[in-house]
Order: sequence, then structure tokens, then C-alpha cells
Amino acid sequence: MNRLFAAFFIPFFFISLHPALAQNSDKHFVYFKDKANSPYSLSKPEQFLSPAALKRRQKQKITLNQRDLPVNPSYVTGLKALGVEVRYKSKWLNGAVIVCDSAKLMQVLALPFVKNGQTLNREIPGKKGDDPEQIEVLISGSSALNARKTADPAQYGESYLQAEMIGATQMHDAGFHGEGMTVAVFDNGFPGVDRTIPFAHLYQNNQVKGAYNFVANNKNVYSRGGHGTNTLSNIAAYQPGKFIGTAYKANIYLFVTEDDDGENPIEEAYWLIAAEYADSAGVDVINSSLGYSNKFDNPSLEHTYADMDGNTTIVTKAADIAASTGMLVVNSAGNEGDKTWRYIIAPADGDSVLTVGAVDAQTNKASFSSFGPTSDNRIKPNLAAMGVQAAVVNSFGEVGKSNGTSFSGPILAGLATGFWQANPQLTNMQVIEYLQRSATQANNPDNNLGYGIPNFMKAQELVSKDFGLVNTLTLYPNPTNTNVLHLGFAEMAYAGPVDIKIYDRTGRLVDQVLLQRELGQPMEFKLSSAVVSGLYIVQVAWAENVETLRFVKLP
Repeated sequence: MNRLFAAFFIPFFFISLHPALAQNSDKHFVYFKDKANSPYSLSKPEQFLSPAALKRRQKQKITLNQRDLPVNPSYVTGLKALGVEVRYKSKWLNGAVIVCDSAKLMQVLALPFVKNGQTLNREIPGKKGDDPEQIEVLISGSSALNARKTADPAQYGESYLQAEMIGATQMHDAGFHGEGMTVAVFDNGFPGVDRTIPFAHLYQNNQVKGAYNFVANNKNVYSRGGHGTNTLSNIAAYQPGKFIGTAYKANIYLFVTEDDDGENPIEEAYWLIAAEYADSAGVDVINSSLGYSNKFDNPSLEHTYADMDGNTTIVTKAADIAASTGMLVVNSAGNEGDKTWRYIIAPADGDSVLTVGAVDAQTNKASFSSFGPTSDNRIKPNLAAMGVQAAVVNSFGEVGKSNGTSFSGPILAGLATGFWQANPQLTNMQVIEYLQRSATQANNPDNNLGYGIPNFMKAQELVSKDFGLVNTLTLYPNPTNTNVLHLGFAEMAYAGPVDIKIYDRTGRLVDQVLLQRELGQPMEFKLSSAVVSGLYIVQVAWAENVETLRFVKLP
């Protein structure tokens, strides 16, 4: 974290704790009536947003609004004057998380600038919430994995199938690994990430840009949990020969928002504050393998399916607002598909959230993967990726297998990160649109897997067509029964290397040629014997450009 960020942004999120306050007091969220007489102004956004956050908005033509302004400091002062602890402040929902007993809460609610409030945790002695996912690490291999290998997976190890299924291996071949992108991972803790080999590159290359534990209100994210280590690995782990995450060169923020000591709506508020932090820091993608429904310690605080309407829960409001700032929010659908609840869980119900279900190695829906629709009848999940016997890295740096939409979510989040890197002209909502259009059920989405399993190459081809890029190159003769193809450039003053990769219709790389373009000279190349009759996708990369073409090889 650079000094500018530390100096200007941390005060808006973190308030020092008061040890003398009772530890068993309840946590509440109080909403302020307005942001009147604020010392902050939309004309000076650099006071409360980083240059990266402002650039993200400008790039996507998002205008600043009152929601971007921090809460009025005088209101916070008024709360403290009553002797309550102000834990966090939320500019998006214009309120604060406070800690106090019921009697003090009544005094708070009587303040002239307070609109209303809600209790976020009221513990029942002896009851403890479920873990965000039940993790069962299995070191044994998968026969289905061995059956599906169609290219050399040596570098990816156990992570090959889950990357190949969505075209992430082709994305990496094309040179997109998340460089220049920033991903925030919300979870329960990241033990081992700071000291094990699969994550060492993150620190060697200064890719970890910040970390915060919103549950404990400190910077220690490495001592508890473990679920976060698993999910992070699907995006960011890199140990060639054993495991490669889908966006392992992206910059990373590590945020603890899940409290393993209980299950209460306060965790939704932690998620909200973390998302505001991510926005201010200039994060591009949020990955959250968390969700909330009817499993709170106190039944009186639980959600109902009717609440899954995209507008009710704190965490869903936070997710949709995060998307409105230009961030891409990726959230796991939930593991309720074979349980009584059955449906997606918040914030997976958000209309601007990329919700991810799970499939097995044969691309069949996982029995546990939560179903849609939302309670207001929108299709969910949006997409799906591998979540049955998905490869993960644990806190000891070991590779194993586990089940859950917790893993299909980050696997796909990494793909979305690399795809956005490849197409920086897109907005966050366009990223979702193109991935959906590239998916296996694009023409017939349902509430099992949404639009299906996306594919990087297909999404790239759609972008190229829509943005009028495919006419830059020509490939001829096409169709052809020869082994020699000619590549024609439009009138373009470019001389230098041209990288040609040829994929079959399943997305498998079957041939690669490196040519040197000279101005005014024809370019031709020979196809290898691996290119038999059929339809092929040709990816051509030169300078900063990547385009895709199709050709048919005749018998």
C-alpha cells in the first residue's frame, strides 16, 4: 500500500477500538438521514478516491454522485459523544457500524441525524454458525481428469482441466495472465499465503497491494481461516508442474470479511466496507466465495427466499453498488442445491453480480450448486465452471481437491480478469455479456447453469466481430485442402513478429507458427500434420493486437 493511499483513505474506513467497551455488546448498523453540510465535494474527488478508482470510472464513463461522498464527520462525532464505539463508516449506505447495548441504541436512534437502524448480531450462547464452505481436501487423483486431457497439461498439474474447460489455457497462451489488473478476494483468512511456494511470486513481484481483516479490525489476514487460501489459489497460485491459477499475474488485495466464530449479518456489513475499500483502492474485480441466507446464529435475523430479490440484503446492495462504480463483482452461487433452501444466496442474487455455479469434469451440474431464479424471477446463476473435485492449494502449499461453488467462482473470476485485460475497452457489464454469449447455453439459458460454461476464445471472437476488428486480416485459401495458408494484412505499416496459433473447435492448441512480417512481402505458412480436416480458429497476435479468424480444412 503506497503512502498516498494510507494517508488519505484509511481514516474513512478504520476507527481505533476502545478496549474498555464491553466485548459482548451487539453490533448495529445505523443509517444517517443525509450528507448535508459535508466538508467533502464531488469537485475534489481526489480527497476520498484514489487515482486508480477515478480512472476506472472515467474509462467506463461513470459519473460521481452523492453516494461517493464519505459520511458527514459531524454525525460520527455525535455518535461518539454518546459513548458508543464506531467500528466502521459506510459512504454507500450512508451509515455506520456501531457497538453498543440496547439501551444505548435507543439513544442513538433518537439523534436528529439518524434515520433508522438494524441489529447485525445478537449472539445466542452455545450456538456457532456454519463455515462458509465445508472443505474436504482429497489428495487422490481423478479418473475423469485423466480421461479429458487433450493437450500437454504438465505445467498446470492438477489445475489443468478446470483451466482448459473455460479456455484459460488458451488465454495464457495468448499472453493474458492478469497483468495490470487488480483483484480483491473476500474470504475468511489466508494462512500460508505469505510463506508457501505457490504464492511466493505474489510477494516477489509486489503483487499483493494490501490486506485487511475487517472482522478483527487489523491487518492480520494470515492467522485464521484457510478457505480464503483455497479460493485465492484458483486465481493467483503459480507453481509450474503442480498448479497454475487463472490470473496469477494480477495484483491482489486480501480481505477477511467472514467470521468463523459465528454467522451473523454483521459479516454482510464487513463485506460492504471491504467493497468500499476496494473501490477507493482502484480494484477491478472482486471475488467473493461467500453468501448469506438462513444459517445465522440467531433465527430472528435470518433471510428468507423472498429477500433474494436483488434489493433487500445489505450484502447484495453493496455488491450492486460496487458494480455501479465499474468493478466486476464475481460471487459463488452457493452450495444449497441439494438442501432445503435450494436457491442462490446473497449477494448472488444481485442483478449486476456475475454469479457462478458449479459443474463436474463432464460439465454436468453439481448436485450441490444452488439453483435460480431470484425471488423476482431473474435467471441465476449467470455462468458455471468446475467446482466438483476442483484443484486447490491449501495452507501448507499442498495441492488437493475440493467441492464447492467457492472454487468455480474464483476459477471463472480469473478468466474474467484476463479477458478484461485482453479487452480493456469493455465495461464490467460488457465483460459479463461477452462471457455469457460465449457460453455453452448462450441460446437457451436456464436456472441450473445460467448461460453455461464460458470460453475465452469464443468470447474473443465475439468481441472482434462486434468491434469490427476481424477485417484487419485475411486468411486464404479458405476453405482449403492444401497445407499452405496465406495471411494477408490490410495496408498497415507494421514490420515485426507475428505469432499464429491454431485451435480446433474444442479449444485445443494444435499448431503454432512464428512469422516475421516485412513490409510489402507476402506471408505464408505451412500447417502441421496435426491439422486434419475440420473447423479451426486461428489466433493472430502482433504488436499489441490479437485477432481471431476461422478456416476450414478440407479432407
